[in-house]
Amino acid sequence: MTQAQQVKPFDYIIFGATGDLTMRKLLPAFYYRLSAGQVPHNARIIGTARSPLERSVYQDRARDALKRFVQPHDFHEDLVEQFLNMIHYVSLDGSKAESNWGNLRSLLNESPQEQIRVFYFATAPNLYGAISENLHKEGLVTEESRVVLEKPIGIDLASADQINDEVGRFFKENNVFRIDHYLGKETVQDVIALRFANPALEAVWSAQYIQSVQITAAETVGVEGRAAYYDHSGALRDMVQNHLLQVLCLVAMEQPASLEADAVRDAKVKVLQSLRPMDEARLKNDTVRGQYTAGQSNGIAVPGYLQELGESSNTETYVALRAEIDNPRWNGVPFYIRTAKRLKQKVSEIVIRFKAPETSLFPQQPRSSLLVIRIQPDEGLSWSLETKNPLDDNFALQKATLDVNFSKAFDVRYPDAYERLLLDAVRGYPVLFIRRDEVEAAWRWVAPIMEAWANNEVPMTEYKAGSWGPKQAEEMLAARGDVWHEDME
Repeated sequence: MTQAQQVKPFDYIIFGATGDLTMRKLLPAFYYRLSAGQVPHNARIIGTARSPLERSVYQDRARDALKRFVQPHDFHEDLVEQFLNMIHYVSLDGSKAESNWGNLRSLLNESPQEQIRVFYFATAPNLYGAISENLHKEGLVTEESRVVLEKPIGIDLASADQINDEVGRFFKENNVFRIDHYLGKETVQDVIALRFANPALEAVWSAQYIQSVQITAAETVGVEGRAAYYDHSGALRDMVQNHLLQVLCLVAMEQPASLEADAVRDAKVKVLQSLRPMDEARLKNDTVRGQYTAGQSNGIAVPGYLQELGESSNTETYVALRAEIDNPRWNGVPFYIRTAKRLKQKVSEIVIRFKAPETSLFPQQPRSSLLVIRIQPDEGLSWSLETKNPLDDNFALQKATLDVNFSKAFDVRYPDAYERLLLDAVRGYPVLFIRRDEVEAAWRWVAPIMEAWANNEVPMTEYKAGSWGPKQAEEMLAARGDVWHEDME
């Protein structure tokens, strides 16, 4: 099996280094890549935040993060010590020009001028422009510098444009890496391989053979302690505009000319530009929003969203949309996008429902074949097929399922999405990051939905915590002869 290559030495500067994302995702991701031999011994991870911490204190926090978020059988004391020696800390408010930049400058000057620098902004997006400007003024942006922007890139098209303009003044577009951790998931990337490396699949990957496509990202957890933050975002902004539209693009795009970044991203942009706009009639018939009420989650009584928030709200915790793509490959095929908090099961998946054959050859009509690509948990895929029932002499049919669990099949640990993406930024390989025109096209498509929902043109529904969502979402699919995957036989 081909192994990943070690990257060049780098300095990775994380703004927001004491935050949850850094401790829960970024530091464990670096540790695992060090364990895999991809991180050179002279690489450095430099945390910056406003907290006045000594380096040793921050290293202790990093150790605690590894204990919490690295699997116990992967926690090795000698490797942990090696990792902690790579970690530095600078007390700094990156958004303030008058902050103490000297310590960061001195630390970076210890490395060769040509060493790769990656600035990771794990902060509020409205600080991205100020941090970029201060890095430029301090002379810290070199030819070998990249910047990684955490989502969300704005709250709408106007704010996204403002952020992109501000960062773009100091970083060239090919050095701006807008991260979407969904694209770092191995199973999402596998969509490209499944389609274009298997001619039998690509041959039937069109409206001629496919009845519908479902893309689901369901969570069993609620907003809990993040209710106040979540209420400013909601499920549409938090999940659909970025993650799930990106998945839709990979499912629907034409074969790119190559796996070079711009070729793949050109193909995705064409999908976004081909999405049928949401007019008034479609907004009412093809969008469903909802909030969870009190119910049961994993056998435990849980409060509703408004109870957790402590006030009334027009923010959705459930989204279901029917999207359509106006091009020859996909005309007439509905793409159902669904995401929510407090659903019955935690699952992220793509369900390709093939058309049932029109034949009178068998005693009963053959049913639709389903290709299910599991993004999480249990990454893998299953394909249900009609086969002859061996106990029946009259060619009665029964379902048989081909199932592959990727981690078991390949006997490997599937890496967390951030592991791939963090080092792709070091490599300067942007294929799994979002280009500016992708951000803009996605915001343009969701803008009418956001506006209609803000004006209550589409009523807010309710669904009980621990259920699969509001009945209106089932009715939306039933209008086209479809059902959600959990309701299929």
